Order: sequence, then structure tokens, then C-alpha cells
Amino acid sequence: MQVKVHETRSQAHSTSEERKVTRKQQAESNSQESASHKKAKTEEEEEEEEEEEGTDHEDGIRAEFEKFCKTITKHLSVKQMREILEANGQYSKGEDDAVVPRCQDIMFFGPLDNCPICGGNLECSGDGYHCVGDYSEWSSCVYSTKEPPRREESLKLPKSVESTPVSDLIKKRGDPKKNRPRKEISAPWKPFDGMMISLAGRLTRKHQYWKSKIEKFGGKVNNSVTGVACVVVSPAERDRGGSSKVAEALEKGIPVVREAWLSDSIEKEEAQPLDAYDVASDIAVEGKGIPLDKMDPSAEALETVTAELKVFGKRGVHKDTKMQDEGARILEKDGLLYNCALSVCNQKNKLNDFCIMQLIMSSENRLHMYYRRGRNGDSLRAHDKLEEWENVDDAIKEFARLFEEMTGNEFEPWEREKKIHKKHHKFYPIDIDDGVEVRHGALGLRQLGSAAAHSKLESVVANFMKVLCSQEIYRYALMELGHDSPEIPIGMLTNLHLRRCEEILLHFVEKIKSMKETGPKAEGVWYEFSQMWFTLMPSTRPFTFRDYADLTEHAASAYETIRDINFASRIIEDMSGSTLDDPLFECYKKLLCSVSPLEKESDDYKMIVNYLEKTYEPVQVGDMSYGVLVENIFAVEVSACPSLDEIKELPNKVLLWCGTRSSNLLRHLQKGFLPSVCSLPVSGYMFGRAIICSDAAAEAARYGFTAVDRPEGFLVLAVASLGEEIKEFPSPPEDTRALEEKKVGVKGLGRKKTDEKEHFVWKDDIKVPCGKLIPSVHKDSVLEYNEYAVYDPQQVSIRYLVAVKFDEQDAVYDTAEPGQ
Repeated sequence: MQVKVHETRSQAHSTSEERKVTRKQQAESNSQESASHKKAKTEEEEEEEEEEEGTDHEDGIRAEFEKFCKTITKHLSVKQMREILEANGQYSKGEDDAVVPRCQDIMFFGPLDNCPICGGNLECSGDGYHCVGDYSEWSSCVYSTKEPPRREESLKLPKSVESTPVSDLIKKRGDPKKNRPRKEISAPWKPFDGMMISLAGRLTRKHQYWKSKIEKFGGKVNNSVTGVACVVVSPAERDRGGSSKVAEALEKGIPVVREAWLSDSIEKEEAQPLDAYDVASDIAVEGKGIPLDKMDPSAEALETVTAELKVFGKRGVHKDTKMQDEGARILEKDGLLYNCALSVCNQKNKLNDFCIMQLIMSSENRLHMYYRRGRNGDSLRAHDKLEEWENVDDAIKEFARLFEEMTGNEFEPWEREKKIHKKHHKFYPIDIDDGVEVRHGALGLRQLGSAAAHSKLESVVANFMKVLCSQEIYRYALMELGHDSPEIPIGMLTNLHLRRCEEILLHFVEKIKSMKETGPKAEGVWYEFSQMWFTLMPSTRPFTFRDYADLTEHAASAYETIRDINFASRIIEDMSGSTLDDPLFECYKKLLCSVSPLEKESDDYKMIVNYLEKTYEPVQVGDMSYGVLVENIFAVEVSACPSLDEIKELPNKVLLWCGTRSSNLLRHLQKGFLPSVCSLPVSGYMFGRAIICSDAAAEAARYGFTAVDRPEGFLVLAVASLGEEIKEFPSPPEDTRALEEKKVGVKGLGRKKTDEKEHFVWKDDIKVPCGKLIPSVHKDSVLEYNEYAVYDPQQVSIRYLVAVKFDEQDAVYDTAEPGQ
């Protein structure tokens, strides 16, 4: 130890000679450091000089270009400029104001090469370039760039330009050997640069979606309203008063704007004026005069939940003709019904239109042709025309001519054999079935009370059927999905049309799973599908799908809901002004199932309530949490499902929760559960075409929850047999086909699980995984709760429907100051 101490001291107290050396070295070091600083300074100066030179170079090119443009404009006409564009294979259509800068660009910087995605022409527009070609018959090409490909070839001049004073100047500039200058375009200003934005309430897109968009376009999201530029919210949330951050924002004078401000700012590449989107001034009475796609979702709900469906089915005369109530009918001749609904969606071209064509025979046998065209969701501005025709054959010829003009296809092959081929920039037929759409045929608000009061059904069951037979749940479901246009009876489509939609969805899912393209090429694939989907499934709010989450929520899940609403239309048929003594009982009989309320003192009722309370977690909507209250529990026996005795013969039985919209229940009660429409790496779809259940009521509640102003919903309890073999997955399986083919039971392991110590057995050998939700070891799982997948519908037996009311809990404020 002494040696070590001595060594330490010798290091600490160096000799005089050593100290001298050290000082000398220090002086040299200081000298070097000083020189290094001078050198660094010199390098910095050099970099600054280079930047200045670069800026000067750019300014010089810009000035030279402006001088060139002035000279060209002085000596060339617009007609000559068009000829130059045509001679060089460039896009020459459009207004004169667009042709001039387009021609100036290629003369100075060189002719543009074709689009690398579709091979179409590129067009110079402002500070960027975009393709004007078509990706396919369904969609335009959306390729755009700041640095377009250019041809390494001399500019070709038409004869009309050869003799002009500027021909030599153009030839000089058009020579690729002369080192054409590169067009420098400064980085675009992002629309939300420097902005702090707060989100509140239930928007049409999830908060996480908007958060990523806002950050992508330069902004930041704050949970509180402190220091924000605005709060994006729905009027319904604002009207709730002081229970949310909206009240605080209004008190502080912070702008509260509707969701469209975000999407419009992104689309137009600059932040839009906040006052134009103020929720306080946005809504007119019943949304009058505001297109549905411009309304806040809550305002749209007020509009569409009471809007009259214009065409209820294939035989439905359009309401706006005022002929339906006079006994008019759709012309039927030689087995053909002359009633067509057409649709086209191409967002790049600002197209999202519908067209209705009808030949209508009045009660006095006078023939009329009705034509109506407009934008989906903007019926007030639609153009329509009602004309009387004396000769039936002439009217039919005109109808067929108009159909071919609109679609590019002949009418008779379509109507008889459903032969159709989508043509560029043309409409596509929506194949409406012969029946009555549920928004017209189901019970209206005035009929509901009377129907339930006079029904043979037990009072509680009659009230249950009243919910399923009301227009309201179907109108709200379609409104939430954005498929609520009153012009198109989307709840009365033919099975053929629904199969087409399913095939297109499945084909696209397989395509993107194997897709190797990235960047603009991948964007083209997604954009084409989006236009195809919203043409076949008209929407008041079309958008471009970007990822699996979009595809799940707005294509797969939306398709399943629309399919089930179509089924509901056929069960309910026409109850409007019904002469039936007991429409609820008639509908109940068609379900071929039994529904009976459980006694609240029964063991099964208590068991189910306990299972719900143990495995439920509040639904979070914005800054509000929603608990759940049980209103009724119904025992059900679905004829399409195995009975309890039959399911008990199968192995590994578990009582599990299933979530569903109220609008889907009629189908479930008659047909049982159907497997998911497709396989996607997202909760509910990641195990392929399977029936998905969960041991957590919290998971089912995500599907059963409707909206803050419509708190009633249903949760389903079913006994599922997982089979002899059960496979567990902590992450999505790569190949779901093998699982589907073998029909093995699957358990997806979530980040939370039910406490196994509390599990118990029910009805002899059915496992009930009831227990407090606790963290699992699978912290990185994409699933929050466990999911169970069953591939054979005959291994799932629906046993109970739990009628619940989602109850608003205490507001969660996130505006407290630190330390409070």
C-alpha cells in the first residue's frame, strides 16, 4: 500500500525539470490549438463562401431563365409554343396560361422524359412536375417530383419557329452538349411548420393517425391546450361544455376548428385560415347548404340520420321526381328494369360523382326519363332533368345511348348478363338489387314505440327487436363509415356486386403482401385501389389508403358491415307504412332463432356480469373514458350455430367475448358468425379468415362502442371450440393459409392477459377465462389483449347477447401545471 501511495505522490508532485517540460509542452499545445482554431475558422469561411457561390450560381441561373422567358414570350405565340411541345412529345393540352411556362421550361432545361410509373407525359406545374397520364382505367397516375427525368437529346423545332428571331437562342439552349443548367427548386414550406396543435374528441380518423400526419408536415401535437395554435375537435365535443379541453380552449380564445382544416391544409400544402373552419360558425341549420364531405362528422350525423333515401332499390322511383307517391313505377320491358346508379371516383381529378338514370311510367301511363348527376354528399348542387317521352322505343334508345356515353359499355349486356369493362374516365354501374334498402324499409322514429307496444313478443324482447329493426342503427353505421350518400342505396346491392368488391379487396391484399415496389410505384398501387374501391363503394369522404390500418378500418371492416346491412335489408324488407299487425314479430320469425332475457338473479346472469367487470377496461375517446353498464342479458339459440349440447361434444371449449356493431346483429342471429373477409397484419384480421374472439370484454367493447351520443351497444358471448391442437402466437404468423386449411385453434398472445388463478369451469367442462387483467410477459406484442381464432363456424356457438350502455366517466384533464 505504501508503494502505491508513494507512486501517487510522485505523480502529483513532479520534479522541477518535469514541470518545465510540461510548461513547454503546454505552450506548444496552446500554439497548436490556436493554429487549429484559425484553421477551423478558415474552413468555416470557405464553406460559407461556397454556399454564397452556390446561391449566387442559383440566382444567376434564375435571372438568366427569367431573361430567356421574356425574350421567348416576346417573339413566340402560344400556338407556336404548343407546336414546340407537340414536336418534342410533351404534354400540350390545357389553358394558354399553363402552356407558356411548360414550353419555357423544356426549352431552357431540356425536354421532359416520360413518367417512370405509367409512361405518360410529365407536366411542369408551379415549382413541381406531375404526371398527366393514367395509371389504369380506374385511376390517374399520381407521380410527382421536384427533379424530373429529362431527355438527353436536342430540342426539335417546328417549321413555324425556325424562321423566328429566337430560333438560334432556342437551339443553343436546346443542345444537351452545352451542359444544360439544372433547375433548382427550394424545399417546400410544410403547412404546419412551427405550429402546436391539440386534438380532442372522436374524429373520423384516430388521434395517432393525425399525430403522425401533423408531425410529418412540420407541426407538433400537444395533449393540453396550453400554447397551441388551435384545437381540432367536433362540435359535439364542444357542446359538451366544461368536461373537456374544448371548454378551456374557448375560454382562452384559442381557435377550435373542425377536422377538415387538417386535411385541407395538407392537400393544399399550406395552413388554411383558421376562422374558415371555426366550429362555432361552421354549422347551419341541419347542415343546410354544406356538402357532407365538408361537414364535421357530428354535423353530418344530424343531416344523414334524418335524410330521405332517394332511391330505395331497383324498383324505387327517385324521390326528387315527386312521382313515387303518385303511383309511378320504373319501366320494365322484356325482362329489363330501366333504373341505373353509376359511380366514379378519381380524387386527383376532383371526381367523386354519382349518376342516376331512370325511365319512369306514371300512373296515367305517361313515360318520363329522369337524369341526375352530382357529387356524392352534395345532393343540393346536383344537376337533374325530368323529360316526358311519347314513344317508349325512342326513350329506351336514348337511355341506352346515355348509358354508353357515361360508362363506355352497352346497356343490355350489362343489365342481362352483368358484362362490364371499366373504361378510362368513365362511370361504373352500382348493381342495385330488387328490394327495399333498410334506411327506407326499417322502422322510423315515430313507428318504433307503437310497434313495440303492440307486439306479441315479450316486452324486453320486443324492445330488443325494435333496436334491430330501426333505421337509426343502420344510418349511423353508414354515416360513420362515410357510405351514407342518400342517392345510392348501398344497403341494397346485389350479391354479385358484393362479391366483386370482395374479390377486388382480396386481390389487392395479396398484391401488397408480395409487393416489392417502394416509393412512387407503391403509391401508385395504393392510389389505384383507393379509386377502384370508392367507385364500387361510393363514399361521401373518399381518401387514399396508405397502410394496413386504413385497409382494415375503411375497406375490410367497412365491407363486412355493408354486407351485413344488405342482409338486414332483406330480413326487414319494407316496414314503412306497413300493414303488418306486428312487424317486429314477423322479423323475429325470419331469424329462426330464440331470444330470451335472463333473470337478473340467475347464476348465469351473475357469472356474465362478473366476467364483464373483471375483463373490461374503459373505452378511451379523446380525453374521455367510458365505462359500461349492463342493461339486459339475452340467452340466444341460433339455428345456424351448433347447440350447447353439440358444442360440448367438441374439445377445448372456452366462453369468449366477441365484438360487433349493432347493425351486424341480424345476420349473426340468423347465420352465425362469418370468418373475417381477409388476412391483414392488424388486430382482428392477423390470423387469416377466421372468427376472432377474446377473453377480454375490453377488446369486444372496441367494436360494440358506437359514439358518445349513441351509448347503447351489444357484446356477444360465444362458446368456441379450439380443437385438439392449439397454436400460440406472440406476433402475426407469416402464413395464415396453413392455419385456415388445417382449421387449428389459434391463440394470439397480448400484452395483457386475464389472471389464470381466477379462471373457472362452467357447464361441466367449458373454460371461462375470467380474471383481472394483468400484464403478460409479451410486452412487445402487437395485440393488447389475447385473441382466439377459430376457422370453422361450426366450432362457435353464440350463447348470449349483453345489452350495455357506455357510461361517461369523470373527465380526464391533462392541463395541470407540473408539481400540482
